[in-house]
Amino acid sequence: MATETPTQNKHIRLTSHPGQQGATGAPVIVWGAASAGARGPVVGTTANRGQRNVIGTHSGSYGVYRALAVAAGNLEKGHRADLTDTAPTHRFGPYPAWSEPSKIVSIDPWGALVAEVFRDQIEAGYDIRPTIAVTQAHVHLPEIRQAMAFQRLHADGKVLLDDGSAVVTKAALEPVWWLPGVARRFNVSEADLRRSLFEETGGMYPELVTRSDIEVFLPPIGGQTLYIFGDPADLAQPEVTLTARVHDECNGSDVFGSDICTCRPYLTHAIEECVRGAQQGGVGLIAYSRKEGRALGEVTKFLVYNARKRQLGGDSADKYFLRTECVAGVQDMRFQELMPDVLHWLGIRKIHRLVSMSNDKFDAIIGSGIEVGERVKLPDALIPADARVEIDAKIAAGYFTDGQVPGALQLTQTKGRGLA
Repeated sequence: MATETPTQNKHIRLTSHPGQQGATGAPVIVWGAASAGARGPVVGTTANRGQRNVIGTHSGSYGVYRALAVAAGNLEKGHRADLTDTAPTHRFGPYPAWSEPSKIVSIDPWGALVAEVFRDQIEAGYDIRPTIAVTQAHVHLPEIRQAMAFQRLHADGKVLLDDGSAVVTKAALEPVWWLPGVARRFNVSEADLRRSLFEETGGMYPELVTRSDIEVFLPPIGGQTLYIFGDPADLAQPEVTLTARVHDECNGSDVFGSDICTCRPYLTHAIEECVRGAQQGGVGLIAYSRKEGRALGEVTKFLVYNARKRQLGGDSADKYFLRTECVAGVQDMRFQELMPDVLHWLGIRKIHRLVSMSNDKFDAIIGSGIEVGERVKLPDALIPADARVEIDAKIAAGYFTDGQVPGALQLTQTKGRGLA
């Protein structure tokens, strides 16, 4: 057990009153300004309260683990990151959408470049941290090796290597919410948004309701990861064919191969399409968001699984959405309104091939001003038997398909296996 040092400050610093933070030296954020200097840095430091100009702190949900590390004495309170050699392996932007406040409201477009564009402030002592990191990597999936074995894909030494590894550029993004813009996306008042965020998090962030002068919030939620196949610069070139999938997290299927849903098959199918598209002179993109269980969480998801399997008559497509509503009170909380922001950060203006059957995603993308050409459905051959319940229910509810839409009788006959 860590022992308390004499220098530890045992006083609790409240942040809910104007005099406690932001009164001295906090940079002003002008969201959507034309340059980084005019916009100002996002400063979520907990070490120097006078520098803070946001609600919350960096690292999303991982901020709690940082607090545990500090409490346990494993991390020095106020540690400053050494950003030497951490620069992005590819520089994105700035693109016109970065200076349009209506286009990007949930991420900081300058978040990968803070060490460069805010160098003077960092040297002056401001604790400014990146909220986006860009690197290069190889991804190695058995489905891609299988596609090579069946000669659907071939190694080219550039996009796809002989061992089945795909060469990618990866970007990790933390959420940075400009509250006035987020409120407008959801057609609610900023006051109502702030009150709901405050009340439904158990009063975690009192500044939401006491500091209306602070407009930027770093929410304690998961972010997203991008996987880019081909030249990342081509994403912003509408004449270059872009194959893209926006995928919401499903740990059970994506990682462990659960067959109750189509998540991993659709994800790996999209990766194969991205590799093929990049090899043909285009570019591919997988945008992976942490929204486990339709943003209801994995506990709720497993409860729904049990309810579906145990209900009278067993798991059936006609009751697929009903069981989720009974447990969670809502069918889906992923809310795609904020999803297109990352596409605008990349400078995307056209998606030639959207690997998605979701109308919510499609409508959000085109509603944000991005053109979509072809929509690519999941091939029937890739749908696990137990996932037929899910896919038939979704198609009947309006999901995109170029095949037959199941009728009411067929939905009652589409059954999943029991719990055994």
